[in-house]
Amino acid sequence: MRTITTTEDLAAFCEAAKAGPYVTLDTEFLRERTYWSKLCLLQMALPGKEGEAVLVDPIEGAEMSLEPLYDLFRHEATVKVFHAARQDLEIFFVEGGVFPKPLFDTQIAAMVCGFGEQVGYETLVKKIAKAGLDKTSRFTDWSRRPLSEAQKDYAIADVTHLRVIYEWLSDQLRKNGRSPWVEEELAILTDPATYTVHPDDAWQRIKTRTSSGRFLAVVKELARFREHYAQTQNVPRSRVMKDDALLELASTRPQNAEELGRSRLLMREGRKPEIAEGILAAVKRGLEMRPEDMPKVESQGDAPQVNGALADLLRVLLKAKAEQLGVAPRLIASSADLDAIAAGGRDGAALQGWRREAFGDDALRLCRGEIALSAKGTEVRVVRL
Repeated sequence: MRTITTTEDLAAFCEAAKAGPYVTLDTEFLRERTYWSKLCLLQMALPGKEGEAVLVDPIEGAEMSLEPLYDLFRHEATVKVFHAARQDLEIFFVEGGVFPKPLFDTQIAAMVCGFGEQVGYETLVKKIAKAGLDKTSRFTDWSRRPLSEAQKDYAIADVTHLRVIYEWLSDQLRKNGRSPWVEEELAILTDPATYTVHPDDAWQRIKTRTSSGRFLAVVKELARFREHYAQTQNVPRSRVMKDDALLELASTRPQNAEELGRSRLLMREGRKPEIAEGILAAVKRGLEMRPEDMPKVESQGDAPQVNGALADLLRVLLKAKAEQLGVAPRLIASSADLDAIAAGGRDGAALQGWRREAFGDDALRLCRGEIALSAKGTEVRVVRL
């Protein structure tokens, strides 16, 4: 197999890809030591059993520009095929500010074609391509060079079998008419908001049972500092401070270096001067925050009351619809979605787009008493009243 390390060779391959109906792609990356994923290897394959498959090595080719790849992403006559594309797309969005268009994600397509929720690539290779995968190189350090032949073989298999999988799934979507389902899901993957974490909103990711406004104010400021520092320094959040340490600091509220030094959970990395100063400043901002600016969480008393019997009926309806459609129930609606509908909510994901057509409309009819459920043997039927 060929490894590309120059801009000229990458441009030539991308021009060849533009002449075809699709190109399959995958990446190998590292994220354990950084905030943003570090691209270590890119795999690409042209259509057909004999279509060329290449490795693009941005580490060996440190001077190589990825602009020819981004130009291919903008070329709308060629479909860019990935499996479980979210982390791949984040790399290209952060580095190049571009999303592949048009995009096809075989994991999403497989879910709407009845392969279950978040089906793995290995499963699709086995069931559709009728092949096996050597997974011995799965947990390798892709940043180290040189790459072994086993690593290269593992990497290239992620795009060669993908050709067969793509062709089979795209044919199935034409037959079952569910291409719009896939397009709706892909719209989320190509939305910049999916990959953008604003420091001001980072506190919402932290789980806490405390609803005290002052406590949450300090949590918000600590989370804002941590997110900003992690992004600008390109280090993992946990290297700044872990969630349990952040919550501890929000409770103890240290005012100086001596008090900060008493923290039981703050790791050595978090005691560096620039981080320690940032923590103390964040605590100070939280303590000085005006009451009207303090973050609020929905209390249990504010939450709408769930009609338990109706929620159970909705679960039966969902299971019946999912079996009828041949998809995993969780793909259509979560338990939280069903509880929200049973509590009177009318703006959840299960009531939007293709999910509304597949399940949501009947769910609302059930809530309004316009339909009932009956059983015949093992089959659950919808009966209009």
